[in-house]
Amino acid sequence: MNLDQRLEALGIVLPPAPRPIGNYVPGVVAGGLLFMSGVGPRHPDGTSITGKLGVDLDVEQGRAAARLVAINMLANIRAVLGSLERVDRVVKTLGMVNCAPDFGLQPKVIDGFSNVFVELFGEERGRGARSAVGMPALPSQIAVEVEMVLQVRG
Repeated sequence: MNLDQRLEALGIVLPPAPRPIGNYVPGVVAGGLLFMSGVGPRHPDGTSITGKLGVDLDVEQGRAAARLVAINMLANIRAVLGSLERVDRVVKTLGMVNCAPDFGLQPKVIDGFSNVFVELFGEERGRGARSAVGMPALPSQIAVEVEMVLQVRG
């Protein structure tokens, strides 16, 4: 089963790649690695999931936001590489959670992102090193932002 078929089986429809909201590119390939810029939980209509975990949003809402980030990240990866089939493996993920100072469940929130990559690429290719950290604020008060590094072919 190729990755497009796997996406369909998982019920995931990739939107058009979100446009950058600043002066940067979505991703850069260098030395066999793809460095992806941070992506937020933006819906195709341009609205985003905003709020602070532990104040405005609970863990499940945060996981849903992180899942949306994963879908947007996949759209960006496909746009940069031309095909998700060029991804060899996830190398590193940095998940940033907009949260209250006493919120300590950042890893559970970022699992919403990581789970999508493991479901799509499998355990060996989809799981990499990861950090999940809390931030006092993220751009436009988005709930979650993730950046990542992937090993790519060709």
